[in-house]
Parts: sequence; C-alpha cells; structure tokens
Amino acid sequence: MNNTRLSTVELREAFFTALYKKTFPTVARYIARMGGTQTEAQDIFQDTLIIYYEKIAAQQTSNIINEQVYLLGIAQKLWFRHYKANSRNQALSDFDTVVLPDELPASEKILHYLGTAGKKCMELLKAYYYDRLPTEDVVKEFGYSGLHSATVAKYKCMEKVRDTVKRNSLYYADFIE
Repeated sequence: MNNTRLSTVELREAFFTALYKKTFPTVARYIARMGGTQTEAQDIFQDTLIIYYEKIAAQQTSNIINEQVYLLGIAQKLWFRHYKANSRNQALSDFDTVVLPDELPASEKILHYLGTAGKKCMELLKAYYYDRLPTEDVVKEFGYSGLHSATVAKYKCMEKVRDTVKRNSLYYADFIE
C-alpha cells in the first residue's frame, strides 16, 4: 500500500515537473515582455501551479483542452493583479522629478507640461486648442484615418499631460498667476 502511495506522489511530481518545463518558459517570456523580472515570473508561475493543482483536486478541470494555454491564462491574470497592486505603491524616486521655480509664469508652466507629452502631441493639441481647427482639418493635416482616430490621439495626448501633472502632484492653483 505504501508503494502505491509513493508511485502516486512520484507520478504527481513527474506531471508537475513536465508542466513546469513545458510552460514556464512561455510564462517567463510573457512576464518579461510586460516588464516583470525572472523572480516575479517564478513567483507567478508557482502560484499558477498551485491554483491548477487545487482545480485538479476539486475536479474542476474536465473541459481543459490545452494545459499550457490554460496555465498561461492563469499566469496572465495573476500578473495583471500583481502589476495593478504594485503600480499603486511605486516609490517616489521612480518618477522623473521636474522642479519648476515659483517665479515661472503660469503660461510657461503650462507649456512645459504640454511639452512633456512630445512634439507630435504638442502640435496636435495646439491645432485643437490654440488654432481651434475643426476635427476634419486636423485629420487631413496630421494624416489620421478618420475623425475617431484624431479624437483618440487628442485624448491620449491630454492623458500624457495629466499623468505628468499628477506625478508631480500639481494642482489647478499651481497654474494660476
């Protein structure tokens, strides 16, 4: 009876070792592409295997066709949760700090933060807000495929500026003279 139990344990160990060898490289590549480290990939994959084992034990795996794809899906969800939780707790030293002297006029502060979005964004926002061009003209001038593309680009540019302002903990009052 003890021999049967050992063989079951050995079979389980061989099964998970084979899964690890087949699937971990794919998970590690995914996490590396998403900005993660090797250690994070190992942690995520260990958690993935635990979840998979619990599902096997609870007999909830009857409709799994491809174990590798299933494990990658679990790992992707775990990575997303991990990334989301850790992005909120980022150290202040991780951000580029921009210190603006208080004597700068508000208009120069605004131009500075608009400039952080990049040259193309600066030109696009200028066309919309300073030149007050209609969206149809912006589409033609910047070569967008349609109205929706132009408005999405404008939104993304504004988000870049908003993120920079938030990172630097600036408020509306910082821009008023």
